[in-house]
Amino acid sequence: MSHLNHGRIPSAYTAYTRLKTGVIIALMLFCAALFVAALSLGAVHVPLREVPRALLGLETTGAWAIIIRDIRLPHALAAILAGAGLAAAGAAMQSILRNPLGSPFTLGLSQAAAFGAAFAVMGFGAGVMQSTPTAAVTVVRSGFTALTAFGACMAASLIIIGIGRLRGATPEVLVLSGVALGSLFSAGTMFLQYFADDVQLAVMVFWTFGDVGRAGWREVGYMAVVVGLGVAFFSINRWNYNAIDAGDQTARGLGVRVERVRLVGMMVAAMLTAVIVAFLGVIGFVGLVCPHIVRRIIGDDHRFLLPATCLTGSALLLAADTVARLVLAPHVLPVAVLTAFLGAPAFLYLLIRRSAGS
Repeated sequence: MSHLNHGRIPSAYTAYTRLKTGVIIALMLFCAALFVAALSLGAVHVPLREVPRALLGLETTGAWAIIIRDIRLPHALAAILAGAGLAAAGAAMQSILRNPLGSPFTLGLSQAAAFGAAFAVMGFGAGVMQSTPTAAVTVVRSGFTALTAFGACMAASLIIIGIGRLRGATPEVLVLSGVALGSLFSAGTMFLQYFADDVQLAVMVFWTFGDVGRAGWREVGYMAVVVGLGVAFFSINRWNYNAIDAGDQTARGLGVRVERVRLVGMMVAAMLTAVIVAFLGVIGFVGLVCPHIVRRIIGDDHRFLLPATCLTGSALLLAADTVARLVLAPHVLPVAVLTAFLGAPAFLYLLIRRSAGS
């Protein structure tokens, strides 16, 4: 009997991992299909057969090749990177803070990053009005803007961590603290907007309409480096996050340095949020909804949760960006509008299902 039980355990575990791996593979294929659709669909419809030809360099001078490689490809890559980064930051924050409502948007990090970016525009002339292939207003000192956004993000993160270390600080207190911080930084942004000139105001308002359509190849390169490092860091700490999910005392008993993991994890989440907001603007609900959707499908094991959440975030932004180009064509709707319209009802549905115990 003992021998039979030992034989069943590996087979059960293999089935467990095979199911979750299958979900991740399915998400990868779904993202690939959305990626091709994002390159094909828009105000100008490009035949599907022309997409691989343009990507492989078989067609270099035609109008379709220019549309795909110079306009839609950087936008699609920005959607993949931003969706993965925001979703990974949300999944990590929910475990680090042991708070199911944790995300860069609900805890005020996105608003803090927007304030930092607005401060760079107002105080240091980081934004200008000019005609580019991606936007009419743009950031000319993107590195400095990302740095100021990161500083504001870190200030909000440290405040939230400090409140979380107070005795009796519940998850609800952390969420309410994040709402208060978000309101504070939003008020600061409005204060800067009041004294801004026309160009500065245009750039600040432009950020409030978070959109991947303003990303060029330089922005994609920066985000690829930051998102790659951030997701790699979260993946390296996946076992620590699994331990923290079981409780701080349990994690300490397993040798996890909880305070250090929490602080560094929040710093990395702030870095991801700061860079994405500095380049694309505020895009809400991706980091909040995607981890919950994935948890309902494959559970809380961060070995599978993190990659699946990143793929779900990428798929959500890719789909939203494609729909945004089609719904009011030839006008392009900012992708943040669609994520808010889709994210809020989806999250309310998840909350209702959770409270009903289903």
